[in-house]
Amino acid sequence: MKFLLVFYEADCRLFKRVNRHFDKKWLNIFFRNITHIGGARFTIAAVLALMLFSSDKLRLTALSSALALSFSHLPVHFIKKKYPRQRPYIRLENIHFPVNPLQDHSFPSGHTTAVFSVIVPFVLLIPALSFSLIPLAILVGLSRVYLGLHYPTDVLAGGILGTATGLLSYSFIL
Repeated sequence: MKFLLVFYEADCRLFKRVNRHFDKKWLNIFFRNITHIGGARFTIAAVLALMLFSSDKLRLTALSSALALSFSHLPVHFIKKKYPRQRPYIRLENIHFPVNPLQDHSFPSGHTTAVFSVIVPFVLLIPALSFSLIPLAILVGLSRVYLGLHYPTDVLAGGILGTATGLLSYSFIL
């Protein structure tokens, strides 16, 4: 039990180190925009566009991403119900967060899960994309912490879950 408390405190310290920069104008603009890449509108639209306007292996990879995106959110939903972790801006003091923040539970990060589940099949198909897509996905995860909506472990769990579903769907489809 003491280990969990130490782990939680470390998670909170790391969270606060990232979130304390919330008042920096350019970081605010950057992270408030990049976070939407992991949102439902962007991930679904991107995958559908690639499915409709590409061919052959790229279309199958987009199908794999769509499958990963769909299946990754089932465990996200159930984990949030089973482990209802309050969001950091609710639990911690002196936290910066946007107006009208999310009201559901924190663990795991759905945006991070989504972006990793979508990019992993493309990285597997074209490994050179990893140099741009993986940092992009990491920035989406970082944006969730910066914006006060998730602890770092929420983001880490989302990244692992999204990566796992991306790998599974790719191996199933291709």
